[in-house]
Amino acid sequence: MFRNALSLSLSALLLLAALSSTATAADADGCQDHPLLGRFPGFDLQRCTNLDFDRHTFLVDGEEVAVEGRWTDLLYVKTEGAREPSRLQLQRNFENATTKAGGVVTGRDDDGGLYLKLAKGGAEVWVHVDAYLTSQYSLRIIDRGAMQQEIVANAAALGAGLAAEGRIAVYGVHFDTGKAAIKPDSAPALQEIAKLLLAQPALKLHVVGHTDNVGGLVPNLELSKARAEAVVAALATTHGVARARLMAHGVGPVAPTASNDTEAGRAKNRRVELVKQ
Repeated sequence: MFRNALSLSLSALLLLAALSSTATAADADGCQDHPLLGRFPGFDLQRCTNLDFDRHTFLVDGEEVAVEGRWTDLLYVKTEGAREPSRLQLQRNFENATTKAGGVVTGRDDDGGLYLKLAKGGAEVWVHVDAYLTSQYSLRIIDRGAMQQEIVANAAALGAGLAAEGRIAVYGVHFDTGKAAIKPDSAPALQEIAKLLLAQPALKLHVVGHTDNVGGLVPNLELSKARAEAVVAALATTHGVARARLMAHGVGPVAPTASNDTEAGRAKNRRVELVKQ
């Protein structure tokens, strides 16, 4: 699951590509073309794999680069009686479709592999076209993005982190972009923080809000402080934690834990930290 929807133009790819996106009766059950790339005419979709989060290696200027995000693996096989294309024909179709939509070729290998990247509006789609056999080809696609953290650290894990380092990041407290209201799905994380505080009556915490670097410094400083204050208020009003044990702070983007150059890094930087007083 991803926090930001892809903003690439679907119509640009579908209209500019010399590819058909028409499913056939011979397609495997439950399989369909990736929404950004159709298929070469005369091919059936024989197999598909779709995962919320995985990693694939792409060639970029001769170097291998691992890219993480939503994973799609599609295998196309030539329909009986259809004319078999050349390897160059397959590759050139996908290359032209991608470049006309504003994408780039990042690399090629000696085994019929073509590596493509499309980036627009902060979203990235990476495509590996494997055309080693011209009677079949595969598309391995990563919709780059950060994994939505679904397992919330429990009170014991939070306490262990504080004991070891005096601070611990909490990624289970969620906010809408640019807002300080806590989203309902944050309840499990808040409950675990409250359990920790109720189990250790002498523990006092700084609650520190962090943001990425999108937007101005001053607005992000104000937003991070407001988010920290919202967490303190929720712990006090909903979970009965004495407000005197908590102090809210906001540092905006000035203490990142990862690079802000990628969405995955920005997602790590948007966090609430607990720091022992």
